[in-house]
Amino acid sequence: MAVKDYIRERFFPHMWCQGCGHGIVLGSLIRGVEQLGMSKNEIVMVSGIGCSSRISGYVDFHSLHTLHGRALGFATGVKMSKPELNVIVPMGDGDALAIGGNHFIHAARRNIAMTAVVMNNRIYGMTGGQYSPLSGYGTSATTAPYSNIDHDFDVVQLAKAAGASFVARTTTYHARQMTEILKAAILHEGFSVVEVMTQCPTYFGRKNRMGGAAEMMEWFRDNTTPIGSKAKQENPALIERGIFIQEEKPEYCAEYDKVIERAMGGRP
Repeated sequence: MAVKDYIRERFFPHMWCQGCGHGIVLGSLIRGVEQLGMSKNEIVMVSGIGCSSRISGYVDFHSLHTLHGRALGFATGVKMSKPELNVIVPMGDGDALAIGGNHFIHAARRNIAMTAVVMNNRIYGMTGGQYSPLSGYGTSATTAPYSNIDHDFDVVQLAKAAGASFVARTTTYHARQMTEILKAAILHEGFSVVEVMTQCPTYFGRKNRMGGAAEMMEWFRDNTTPIGSKAKQENPALIERGIFIQEEKPEYCAEYDKVIERAMGGRP
């Protein structure tokens, strides 16, 4: 299928601000699905609330636009009832790690086969630029005009600690790498977490004097490095990107089927 065939063109132009990185994520995701040769009917996209969650409205997959912070809960129900489908969950800072944080750690712990795409723009964009669990100490936001004193989560470390069997990080500057990582995440038989560092020039960039979209993407280029690089050894402040974990573990739906078989005692 052509890439454009995966898009609901009637809903364009999109609602994102000029320079927002979410469109790059959407493009990389669709290219990945196209390169995998998947049909639209093989994919379910489940999203909650926020700028990132609007992605589900622009793709011509089976899609659910659900409650704030509950996307992973809805997605779990979909995967348990239709395990043959590929479930993708685009989320922002709040959906994933604030109101949705409990669902996040338990989905990772269960290792249910779906792909959580955490778009980390370090801000709540749709509601006016409030700080989020990913904003970071010392940053500015509409709710932190005199500097944020909360420390941020490390999405990768949190996902690893919670038990996710596929964990990766990329950025909107590294769009080709993002496509390859998303493909690997979708194919993985277990809970996949892909953190995408993305720009919000309207709120985070402006409030923190990082410039526009191009300057923020250049920051991703200059402040990230491949996992295990020599540059990281020389400059520990650099943020690593790539695939951190990709391991085989018992998948939740498959294990649940075994429970049903045991309960049935071999009966059809």
